[in-house]
Amino acid sequence: MAVSERGPRERMVFSAAQLIRRDGVASTGMREVAAHAGAPRGSLQHYFPGGKEQLVNEAVGWAGRYAGNRVARFLAALPEPTPSGLFAQMVRQWTDEYETSGFAGGCPVAAATVDCAEATVSTREAAAAAFATWTGPVAGALADMGVPEERAGALATLMISTLEGAILIARAERDVRALTTVTRELGPLLDAAVRAD
Repeated sequence: MAVSERGPRERMVFSAAQLIRRDGVASTGMREVAAHAGAPRGSLQHYFPGGKEQLVNEAVGWAGRYAGNRVARFLAALPEPTPSGLFAQMVRQWTDEYETSGFAGGCPVAAATVDCAEATVSTREAAAAAFATWTGPVAGALADMGVPEERAGALATLMISTLEGAILIARAERDVRALTTVTRELGPLLDAAVRAD
């Protein structure tokens, strides 16, 4: 859905996710979200009676769904789906962004986890749910490629954890080196998990 097709509530959730991925939760203010979304400030209380905490939690949930939904698109881009190919597509989304737009943004789920996991139980729970929403489709895709079900979930967790760590290193170094390294090094391990028929 294009930004212009979203209603004010959806635009604010999307804008919150974009600002959190760039600035973190603490530096993302409700006024900035409304301005970024092109929504009236008065609509914040209407749509988010739970205040910033509700908005952050919904932005985190949106990010988890977005990441989970991307798995099918990544698979469709592969001539022959393989675990390493899926992981390479997941990483490529970030290398492409960083090479074209710079290193300003990271994962909003990771940012919310770092900023709020200990202080705000509902945000920690929203982040855990977002990661599960992302891990599920990755694990399902791995199982469909022949990875035994008992390993698919663990490897999906490994893939997402590795990607999140590489994103942090890339942002710190202002270089995609960590992203290209994890693609090269993790790919063979992932492909080796496919059950031979």
